[in-house]
Amino acid sequence: MIAQAGVSVIERWISSYWLVIVAKAAVVLVFFLVAPLLVGYMEHKVLAHMQSRLGPMYAGRFHGWAQLIADGIKFVQKEDVIPRAADPWVFSLAPGVAMIPYIALFVVVPFSDQIFALNLDVGIFFVMAMSSVSVIGILMAGWASANKFSLMGALRAAAQLMAYELPLVLAAASVVMQAGTLSMIGIVEAQERYWFVLSQPIGFLIFFVAATAELSRPPFDMPIADSEIIFGAFTEYTGLKFAFFLLSEYGGIVAFSAIASVLYLGGYQAPPLLSAIPAPVWMAAKVAALSFLIIWLRATYPRLREDQLQRFSWLLLIPLALAQILVVGVVKVWV
Repeated sequence: MIAQAGVSVIERWISSYWLVIVAKAAVVLVFFLVAPLLVGYMEHKVLAHMQSRLGPMYAGRFHGWAQLIADGIKFVQKEDVIPRAADPWVFSLAPGVAMIPYIALFVVVPFSDQIFALNLDVGIFFVMAMSSVSVIGILMAGWASANKFSLMGALRAAAQLMAYELPLVLAAASVVMQAGTLSMIGIVEAQERYWFVLSQPIGFLIFFVAATAELSRPPFDMPIADSEIIFGAFTEYTGLKFAFFLLSEYGGIVAFSAIASVLYLGGYQAPPLLSAIPAPVWMAAKVAALSFLIIWLRATYPRLREDQLQRFSWLLLIPLALAQILVVGVVKVWV
């Protein structure tokens, strides 16, 4: 079944190699531009109801559905300011460096056995590599801004990445051991009998927490910490450049939710009694559910201190992830 899933639906429709590449790139880009808007709107409304208020209601008339589109137009119209002491080239390139890796993540995320851009044999390795690149853009932004608060936020982001990339990779490694493949579609197909969240619930929690920390989402938002360092590495950014950083954050929420769905929730696989529902609908529902959980954390937990964040990773998550690998290895050999 994995071998039959090697050709995407786009390749069945288009015979030209270069047209296939362009079509896949266009679909991935459109999805990246649309899905974060939906998650951003969900965050507005979920936070509003959790805090007993309405949230956006006027843009687009029906419950403010066009609020983020209006915000995007506002960002385009704002003046693009570059501080006099900043390095203009590095300052301008940083938003793109932070955003492009999240676009690349969607290339290997399957929404069915035929709806995907690429089925790489080392798909999860590609995911782990790309997820580490965005912090380079944040470091560029903090250093090039010539602002001590921006630099402090960038250094916090780098330290946070080093602390939480390890449990993220270790949790994914235990899934790869159980599935016996690095392919994203192969991992989904390996969960045909049961989802890996049932056999590795601790691994799922480790991956979810580490992914939230990599996105610098509350309660792990120390690199931003508006009450301490204004807005971290993004303090000096305005207009479209600042919008790119926001788009990267919400795109990262969708990307990591999709990856967690593939690794632990069966991806596009449906329970036997509900197999009539199309696979892409199942995948979208799982991504939406995990995105909701990330938003829920923002409304529920206060921000951790920097020392608490580091201790939580090095003294709890990493030992648990190593123990998870040991258990999966022993069970794999015995069974």
